[in-house]
Amino acid sequence: MQVGEVLSVERLEEVLQSGEKLELSEKVVEQIGRSHAYIKNKMDQGDAVIYGINTGFGSLCNTIIPKDELSELQYNLLRSHACGTGEYVPAEIVRLMLLLKVQSLSYGYSGVHKDTVQRLIDFYNLDIVPVVYQQGSLGASGDLAPLSHLCLPLIGEGYVWHDGKVTESLEVLQKHGLQPITLGPKEGLALINGTQFMSAYAVWSLMQARAILTMSSLIAALSIDAFDARIEPFWPYTHAIRKQDGQVRIAENILKLLEGSEIIAGEKQQVQDPYSYRCIPQVHGASLDALDYVKGIVEKEINAVTDNPNIFPAEDLVISGGNFHGQALALSLDFAALALSELANISERRIYKLVGGERGLPPFLARNPGLESGLMIAQYTAAGIVSQNKQLCTPASADSIVSSAGQEDHVSMGANAATKLYRVCENVKQVLAIEMVTVDRAMEFRRPKKSSPALESFLAGFRQKVKQAHRDEFLSPILISAKHAIFGGN
Repeated sequence: MQVGEVLSVERLEEVLQSGEKLELSEKVVEQIGRSHAYIKNKMDQGDAVIYGINTGFGSLCNTIIPKDELSELQYNLLRSHACGTGEYVPAEIVRLMLLLKVQSLSYGYSGVHKDTVQRLIDFYNLDIVPVVYQQGSLGASGDLAPLSHLCLPLIGEGYVWHDGKVTESLEVLQKHGLQPITLGPKEGLALINGTQFMSAYAVWSLMQARAILTMSSLIAALSIDAFDARIEPFWPYTHAIRKQDGQVRIAENILKLLEGSEIIAGEKQQVQDPYSYRCIPQVHGASLDALDYVKGIVEKEINAVTDNPNIFPAEDLVISGGNFHGQALALSLDFAALALSELANISERRIYKLVGGERGLPPFLARNPGLESGLMIAQYTAAGIVSQNKQLCTPASADSIVSSAGQEDHVSMGANAATKLYRVCENVKQVLAIEMVTVDRAMEFRRPKKSSPALESFLAGFRQKVKQAHRDEFLSPILISAKHAIFGGN
């Protein structure tokens, strides 16, 4: 991939899955070189005072640093800010962080040396994955702590994942014949300022969201037949007079998935169905629209410059601004968590109806109710996960805590929004997997009638991967394997 090309979530997913390597184009090298030369010239002249280049950081911004200590200033910055804690950031998200940091530096507004950007590329291409922790960022001075952990190994300090284990970074550099980089003026600050922690989580979550939306419609369509629900709520007439794009798209997809179903074509006793079935287009569609909005915000961010200060050589300007502030992402990540959690909320309600002993289905889908509990507790599990999602959806962006002696007096808390969204994504996958296990069991009580060819094919593929419980037995492995069968992973 040529660094600096316009990125989309789909393009990033393609790069990650294909193993495509990163490379600098001549244009990007020229852009980077121009801003680096400009900063070097400014420091050589010795009369300019520029934040983070020859001053301290945060509330220490008025402390002037002598010229012979400017390099040490940048090393101290990386070391002092690498104070993250908590769980490790998953390796695939750290790889996204590397890629997105390279992208942001490639535009030539950051003042870094070409070799510094190349070393980030080396890490990505050689699969040297820095150890980054989930806690430490306020999402406003950039993701300072996470990005410090990301970039500390560039100078031969900190730790990296390599060959499946955590190793001291200097050891891995030596193994690949690489020397620690030398930091020049502003380089440490450019490396740790930015929104790449939040952005990487956002991109990963949107990749998951696409799969979640696809599977939520497939499973919901099967659930409609399993519950013997009506088809009329999915006809286009109702949706055409509301004109909500997502709603229209979901209804069309459900109709297509159910085309040719013997069950849906059968005579129905009920006049109408519960909201969890009748309102699938309205609920799933609203989430689809919300996630489309979030995607637009995120794609602007991953093609942006988000460090500080910004260098404008042509205008002879160095501007201390606030592009590192994660408010746009924080609000969007909170919104995405709500949108995804609703797909689990309505899924759990369908599970509840399927195990409720209605419409010719036995209580809890047990073959011998009373002696057997069937899927009674699987619904409990889904309900517990859904409840946790509701707690996780408390907006992180509603909070702010003053830091750096009041200099950084409003922060986005977007990093917390990002890590909460990660957990919501995983929870939604598991609830949908529980619905699929429930639907699979319920469909057995509809035989010999069949669903549509498309849905029967999907069900058959699922059954090849996931063990069927024909009586009460150990359910956890089945529920977990169902998630992996639908969404991948181990």
